[in-house]
This record gives sequence, C-alpha cells and structure tokens, in this order.
Amino acid sequence: DVDAVHGAREHLRRAIAENLHDALSKTYHANQSNEAYSPDALSAGRRSLKNIALAYLSKLEDSASLDLVRNQYYGADNMTDIVAALGLLINMDVPDREKALENYFDRFRRDGLVVEKWLSLQAMSTLPGTLDTVKALMKHKVFSIRNPNKVRALIGAFVMGNPTGFHAADGSGYEFLGDRIIELDALNPHIAARLTPPLGRWRRFDAARQVMMKAELTRILDAKGLSSDTFELATKSLG
Repeated sequence: DVDAVHGAREHLRRAIAENLHDALSKTYHANQSNEAYSPDALSAGRRSLKNIALAYLSKLEDSASLDLVRNQYYGADNMTDIVAALGLLINMDVPDREKALENYFDRFRRDGLVVEKWLSLQAMSTLPGTLDTVKALMKHKVFSIRNPNKVRALIGAFVMGNPTGFHAADGSGYEFLGDRIIELDALNPHIAARLTPPLGRWRRFDAARQVMMKAELTRILDAKGLSSDTFELATKSLG
C-alpha cells in the first residue's frame, strides 16, 4: 500500500522532529562550520549528520525550519549542502521552492552533471502534480530523449525514486512509463529495456495496480518492431 507506507513514514518523521526538536536543532548547529570546504572523512560525516538533522526539522513545516533550509541553500559553499537543502525545498509547497529551483539552474546551467541533479530532484518530489512537472521538463532545452544520462536523471528518477508518483492509484505513472519505453525502444533499446523492470514488480502491489502494471507490459509487448532486449525484459516481467 504505497500511500499508506508513505503516510506512515511521514507521520513518524514528523513525530521524531517534534519530540526531538531540541536535540536535532543542537545537532544541526553544532555541525555547522565556518571553515573552508574540505572533503575529508570527518568533515563529510559532520555534513551528513547536519543534513539528516535538517531533514527531520524540515518536517515541522514551520517558519523556523523553513528559514534553516533556505539559509543553508543560499549560504552553502559546497554542493553537498546546496543539494541537501534543495532536496528538502522540493517537497515543500512554498514560494521559496520555485525561487531556489530557478536560482540553482541559473548558477549551474553550464554543468551537465549538476543540471541532471536538478532534473532528478524535481522528478522525485512527493508533491501532487510531479508527473506533469516531469512531462514539462521533457520539453526543457536541457533534456533530450536521445541522451541516456538525461533519461536516467529525469524519467529514471521518477520511476525508481518516486513511489507515490509512479504508483499513483489512477495508473498514470505506469502509462507514462509504458509510453516512454515504447518511444525509447526505437532510439535506444538498451535504455528502454533497463526501464522495464519496475513494471515487473507488480506482484508486490494491490490487485488494481497489478492489473494496470501488467496491462502496460502487454501493451509494450504488442508494440510493432519491439527490440529483442525490451521484448525479453517485458516477457520476463509479465511471466
């Protein structure tokens, strides 16, 4: 039950944030550093711990936690802290979300790998309407269906990193993936085949989702001129 699992997890994360607020806040501030960025293990560990604390605090969704996230995003001197903060903002329905996304793209648009992270973060947002965002990003100038890295960054991130979006109860996520697999099979059968297995996990889900996932696999197999790679993966997934 995708939605129940997500809801329970979010409820637990918020409960932890509420009950351990002072400890989390202390941990966050204790691991802030004014020193220049260093990739050494101790510094990396402190950044990781700090960002975990911030992730819990962000679940409070109050002005204080939003200020922490916002200030980290704009004040960070390293990509780890920038991406961590943006990854939290991406799940908040606040004006700062769109401002930060625009700022990030403007700052790093010339760095292909960093732009791919920008695509992935948006694809993994748990906010409603993420599938529409993914479809819109497919028309963005930085995306190309012929570029495997961009496909993995956007489509792959949505399918494999966004359970509530991909497994939407109306089947829209499954239909989207079916369309992309058929489209990609004519361009890059290897990438199309690699995107097929998520549909093959249908046994793990409720009866309604099973029907929709198997229907997409059948539609893929019925596509004319299907490559041997995709045919094999879809057949195994359906069997």
